[in-house]
Amino acid sequence: MNDDNIIRKILESSKTIALVGASPRPHRASHQVMGYLMAKGYRVIPVNPTEAGASILGQSVRASLSEIDEPIDMVDIFRNSVDAGDAVDAAIAAHAKSIWMQLGVINEPAAERAQAAGLDVVMDRCPALEIPRLNL
Repeated sequence: MNDDNIIRKILESSKTIALVGASPRPHRASHQVMGYLMAKGYRVIPVNPTEAGASILGQSVRASLSEIDEPIDMVDIFRNSVDAGDAVDAAIAAHAKSIWMQLGVINEPAAERAQAAGLDVVMDRCPALEIPRLNL
């Protein structure tokens, strides 16, 4: 976990990212990271039950991961550490390939569940910082 080879593998192989905790507010980190990832060519699907049916950065917001009807490469989690566990369980159920817990989001038991289910896991990192750091 948090090994540069795993981080690189996730960022290079992912095409579709479900962003859990997406915010319509431009000053929020989730909004800014979503825009950054889209600018880098990723398809980003915002997930936020209170914004379901609305649009964030031109993308239709889903209430949950189970509403996404296409393969999910990465689930990027912008939730607090405790709530991240539910998002990880939903990602496992949705057959996502990887979990990415954002800066400050640390949930070891959830990470272990994801790894046991065969998902790659990154925790307490931000792809918007890792992409330039790894020159991707």
